[in-house]
Amino acid sequence: RISTLTIHTQQQINKIDNLKERRINMKVKYELLHQDKSTKARYGTIETNYGKYETPIFMPVGTRATVKTLDYREIKEIKAGIILSNTYHLWLRPGEDIVDKAGGLHKFMHYDGPILTDSGGFQVFSLAKPKDITEEGVTFKSHINGEKLFLTPEKSIQIQNKLDSDIAMSFDECIPYPATYEYAKASTERTLRWARRGKEVFNNPRQSLFGIVQGGEYESLRKYSAEETVKLGFDGYAIGGTSVGEDKDTMYRMIDYAIKYLPEDKPRYLMGVGDPFDLFEGVERGVDMFDCVHPTRLARHGHAFTKYGKINLKNAKYKEDFTPVDTSCDCECCKNYTKAYIRHLLVAEETLGQRLLSIHNLRFLIRIMEGIRLSIQEDRFLEYKKEFMDNYNIGKNA
Repeated sequence: RISTLTIHTQQQINKIDNLKERRINMKVKYELLHQDKSTKARYGTIETNYGKYETPIFMPVGTRATVKTLDYREIKEIKAGIILSNTYHLWLRPGEDIVDKAGGLHKFMHYDGPILTDSGGFQVFSLAKPKDITEEGVTFKSHINGEKLFLTPEKSIQIQNKLDSDIAMSFDECIPYPATYEYAKASTERTLRWARRGKEVFNNPRQSLFGIVQGGEYESLRKYSAEETVKLGFDGYAIGGTSVGEDKDTMYRMIDYAIKYLPEDKPRYLMGVGDPFDLFEGVERGVDMFDCVHPTRLARHGHAFTKYGKINLKNAKYKEDFTPVDTSCDCECCKNYTKAYIRHLLVAEETLGQRLLSIHNLRFLIRIMEGIRLSIQEDRFLEYKKEFMDNYNIGKNA
């Protein structure tokens, strides 16, 4: 006699088995449905191989083909749409050929939702030295075993084609902050040449390819990069080179410098940004997509987002606090567990504590985006932003 669990498992396997067949020559399509009357905030939809998703959207990061500590059911339960995986890490382990043999990234990680893969460009920023960045590509050492690696625009795209994600990213150099104008100009021009080279070898009809705008903190370079990247004709556009050590005002200027030159009928993606305040600032400027490791990384260190600011659940004051992490939150963590219990798990170094806070932190940011989308539709984005920030600052000022 076949158990209910066995039947359910087989149904899931069949569903994943059909994923690749469902993805036939599908490019993402963006539709702008409404713009807030007082700002550049946009409400729209992005259509993928797995249906339409409302924007603005926050994308959880699944670096190594997993959102750390969570399984596919929990990712669905927090109402995540697109998730992000890392080309560099999957290139090293298990290797793009193994993922390809498994039937692609969706089947490999058992996820029937849209996936975006980054290009490896951030690893250029974090692992390579300026002298190791050449016109041909980038030489750097593996963080795993010190092996010498060489990544080119063509290789990055070829890896992503085999991973078979829904959205692939152009290979770029993330300009450090601060950088001289001369360095930023040379880097920006090289990123454009890399974008052309990557686009020439891109050959997965099931994928979309996004270009990345660089330019550092310089308005003229951001304008130049945006205009020239758009001329190349991508399916969407990302703003890169932010959140690399600059102050908040500089980061917001970088967005302003670039976004005005991006087309209205394509999705706009701000890379590596996930602070709650930054989400509001990005949306206000016209950004549609965000990603960041911030929420899960904070969770692994015992920190949680709440309506009234960020808290550290390892603090002794929560030892006998039998209330939810956030009474306004609808996640499984807040519906079923208390601060005292989660603190106990964290102090005892039980993985469940990190899992529960990861669920909560991701759901918290996704709920922010749900509120933002509704506020844009109702032309009250600035009111919602002020309400959120006033509440959040209570904890910061406590």
